[in-house]
Amino acid sequence: MENDKAYLWSHKDLLDVTQLSLPDVTHILDLAASFELVNQRPVKKVPTLKGKSIVLFFAENSTRTKTSFDVAGKRLSADTFSLAKSGSSISKGESLQDTVWTLQAMNPDVIVIRHSSSGAAQFIAERLQCGVVNGGDGWHAHPTQALLDCFTLRRAWQGQFAGKTLLIAGDIAHSRVARSNVHLLTKLGVNVRICAPRTLLPAGRQTWPVEYFDTLRDAVKGVDAVMCLRLQLERMLDGLLPDLAEYSRRFCLTPELLSLANSQAPVLHPGPINRGMEIAAAVADGAQSRILDQVAAGVATRMAVLYLLAQRKDGGNK
Repeated sequence: MENDKAYLWSHKDLLDVTQLSLPDVTHILDLAASFELVNQRPVKKVPTLKGKSIVLFFAENSTRTKTSFDVAGKRLSADTFSLAKSGSSISKGESLQDTVWTLQAMNPDVIVIRHSSSGAAQFIAERLQCGVVNGGDGWHAHPTQALLDCFTLRRAWQGQFAGKTLLIAGDIAHSRVARSNVHLLTKLGVNVRICAPRTLLPAGRQTWPVEYFDTLRDAVKGVDAVMCLRLQLERMLDGLLPDLAEYSRRFCLTPELLSLANSQAPVLHPGPINRGMEIAAAVADGAQSRILDQVAAGVATRMAVLYLLAQRKDGGNK
């Protein structure tokens, strides 16, 4: 990548979007745009990372993120190796630290980790010499998801972020996607609105630079984009949401509610989708949906991240 040679990438790892400067973000998105062109070719492969090895260590279930990283690595000609919790010694009681030492002995160039514990990615990054990408840790962060969402919005908004308004609606409390997007998009000048039941608002929300709404009808008025989040029932305690039908009635994005947003406002969703719960099928499949664009953006964006970390020669900063 010729445009990458002039940019000094200073990070050994990508653990959170908060570590990125605005030039870092722009560089990743520009690099992703160049890799997007690769993904549109008849032969979707370049020799950029030939001879490099990437370990996908997913101790938490994933389909989209894991597959996206796997495709990204292979299209860069890297060797990718998958390790899931069910197929690793973690399921037999091995500690995360012992697993880290085992992975280090394999001498990979990059490890992508997804883990149910917040801070797991930083834990292994502090103990490994290779680059580490946080593929989602607990409720904490999901930096590549925020970057691919940003990539999708940059195209929909024709490169203009400052002054735009984005609504994030759904299960905010349990969403690492919401946290990472709030950090990244507010840094880019986007006004962020949050809409959720009170029981699904995050702890410490008073420090978030966002505007809160408890009714979707009010929240969606005049926004430039809407991001819907699924209910993460697997992370919830009993009593947080006693009536799913009532939740759907109040917080499902329907065509009628979407019509209150600005004209052609794109609709995003990180997946998996619960149709009829947080988003109506007519919206998910409608003309304003950018959900499949997000999937394509995920491959290009993760190609950019893997390239930057695998090509880096020295330790650098976190």
